[in-house]
Amino acid sequence: MSAERIDKILSSQNIASRSEVKAMIKAGRITADGRTVKRPEEKLDPEAAEIMVDGKRISFNKYVYIMMNKPKGVLSASSDRHAKTVIDLLPEEMKRRELFPAGRLDKDTVGFILITDDGELAHKMLSPKSHVYKLYEVKCDRELNETDVKAFSQGITLGEISFLPAEMKIIDKDKALVEICEGKFHQIKKMFHAVGAEVIELKRLRIGQVFLDRDLSEGMSRYLTESELIDILSRKHGITDY
Repeated sequence: MSAERIDKILSSQNIASRSEVKAMIKAGRITADGRTVKRPEEKLDPEAAEIMVDGKRISFNKYVYIMMNKPKGVLSASSDRHAKTVIDLLPEEMKRRELFPAGRLDKDTVGFILITDDGELAHKMLSPKSHVYKLYEVKCDRELNETDVKAFSQGITLGEISFLPAEMKIIDKDKALVEICEGKFHQIKKMFHAVGAEVIELKRLRIGQVFLDRDLSEGMSRYLTESELIDILSRKHGITDY
């Protein structure tokens, strides 16, 4: 792995913010390979160097996993010349090379999106064969009923496109929770369109068994915990309260 700034390394491991790392360096609390680090811009190979904070060795994780509450009007992409992307919204201390959104949410869709640099995990999470379910909250332009619930449970066909059976739970006259394990283009919108309803608002609430953190306002992010990293690939499913 190429060398990175020491403040960026430690912030990427959720040790402290870059400003906090700067203060720690000033106080002489950080060492690398047995010597005291003097400058936050000093570059090290995080996989080769022995980095210690207050005498405790830091275990470096090669990849990062970030939960973002995506707002409307933002692209699920790594970069774009003409529009703001989810990567643009990340605070500087979280940014690193090769980050990308694992899967896509439409520009007008909000909620949980995973940002990572781990291509293998992203592939596992997105592959229909992995049966990683995602939970969405949907608001429609008409009242929903048990006929819609039954149609979703039997699987939806729209033209030449078929969607696997999905669980739906009506939570208000025009709102429902829907759980799917596929990720076809505009899938939720197309499924509702097939039963004569148009989606007005769409929010992803859960990936695997990891719910969107209620404390994250739109546009905000945080690192996944170790237990969440395991649960995000969980095959367990079934609509549960958010």
